[in-house]
Amino acid sequence: MSSARIALYQAQSGIEPAANAAALVAAVREAASGGAAMLFTPEMSGMLDRDRERAFAKARSEDEDVVLAAVSAAAREAGIWVHLGSLAVRGETGKLANRGFVIDDSGRIVARYDKIHLFDVDLATGESWRESAMYQPGREAVVIEGTPVGRLGLAICYDLRFPALFERLSEAGAQVIALPAAFTVPTGEAHWQILLRARAIEAGLFLVAAAQAGHHEDGRETYGHSLVVDPWGKVMLELDRQPGVAFAEIDLAMIAEVRSRIPAIEHRRAIPAARIDSNDARP
Repeated sequence: MSSARIALYQAQSGIEPAANAAALVAAVREAASGGAAMLFTPEMSGMLDRDRERAFAKARSEDEDVVLAAVSAAAREAGIWVHLGSLAVRGETGKLANRGFVIDDSGRIVARYDKIHLFDVDLATGESWRESAMYQPGREAVVIEGTPVGRLGLAICYDLRFPALFERLSEAGAQVIALPAAFTVPTGEAHWQILLRARAIEAGLFLVAAAQAGHHEDGRETYGHSLVVDPWGKVMLELDRQPGVAFAEIDLAMIAEVRSRIPAIEHRRAIPAARIDSNDARP
């Protein structure tokens, strides 16, 4: 397999899992009818709610999650793979996990990834985010073999700012990295496309970034602009801030061609850092 047709679902998820599940099922069917072999959805596809108590009360374990069950059934019925960007599921520590799922065309979960880097920040806009207060961090990078887009590496939103994760994924053989997100508008306008293009160039692979977009039921605004970026850093697909499904064709043969032109991955070196005290300098 060299080329694949994929679909991205740009969502405007609300606070009710059942309503979001219905929108996701419709997106799965639209992606399949459009000829896509795999659909990619955003971070927090099942529930986007900054009210911690309300969100925690609605979160369920994997076995009881209505969104996961609905998407798995839709994938099986439509005969399409789905990267369900992430859901808030009950974890093992009393907190939630921001967990992404890869679901095959039989509806089976074949991979999971818990977001490693958690977003704790106070913004100049007055917005304050404390993911670590509610979510447990993931502990390992994940690459899944045998998907319609070859070897697929998984990351989520804030992970984008940590290039070491993308190095690990490329070294583990990833050909495509999925980066579902719910970027704020200020950080999205400043950094979203720049960082995605940089990570694609550094890793020499495709970046598929399905995003949340627009004004949400919990009052937040997300940036949207879902992207597909090729290994040369070219933007192949960019949406605006409206929800919907869009399609792209990716050719995995481009990876070898780009890496042969700039073999930066082969030239990576482990570099120790020397810390020097200027007071110890000799004349």
